[in-house]
Amino acid sequence: MTETTPVQQLADDATAEDIDSIRTRTSVFVYEWPVRLWHWVNAALITLLIGTGWFIASPLPSMDFAEATFQFVMGYNRFIHFACGQLLTVASAARIYWAFVGNHHARQLFYVPVWRKTWWHEMFHELKWYAFIAKTPKKYVGHNPLAQMAMFFFMTIGLTFMLATGWALYAEGAGQGSLPDLAMGWLAALVGNTQILHSIHHLGMWFIVIFMMIHIYAAIREDIMSRQSMVSTMISGHRTFKDDLPE
Repeated sequence: MTETTPVQQLADDATAEDIDSIRTRTSVFVYEWPVRLWHWVNAALITLLIGTGWFIASPLPSMDFAEATFQFVMGYNRFIHFACGQLLTVASAARIYWAFVGNHHARQLFYVPVWRKTWWHEMFHELKWYAFIAKTPKKYVGHNPLAQMAMFFFMTIGLTFMLATGWALYAEGAGQGSLPDLAMGWLAALVGNTQILHSIHHLGMWFIVIFMMIHIYAAIREDIMSRQSMVSTMISGHRTFKDDLPE
């Protein structure tokens, strides 16, 4: 009689309830690595743009610690802002490209399926869930309808607006006839002048700030209270479900 190899066991602290919980958990691969990389690069660039943009609009009194000849604080600040804006433009172009070559979930950021009755039904359910009216959230592989709509308007439309107005402002410094001026210089004339454009661009920053605060709160809240993983999904790419119920 041959001796069989013992089956690998869980750690001694695993209870029968723990084992049952493991059996009900399932995961599905959702976000490919370019989408995850874009998300975190985007977060870093937007944070830097908000910080430097704030100081461009409202320099601290401490910036006047020396004659302009002997300091370049605001110059460095503007350089970081412009560099991050240019990198964000490249990242956004790469993200649009991946929407065409990536999986189904890579395209979810760029549309809102308002023509689907089920989408509206689930949208109202999510509103009730976030308002603490519905007792149980639904399970989604990609974004839930409310998150999809927020991402579309604040990221797809919002970032496009910020990039367009940012490049239009940069065109003024680049000079008439430069590539930025030829591409986006017309926008300043369209709104009236660059001072108005500055105000619109700065106002757009505050909408992005509000979105980021809500986004972070919602992601952490859902990771704790919902029936699927959130934050870790944008790190590993896998959505883990916490029960085996169908929806």
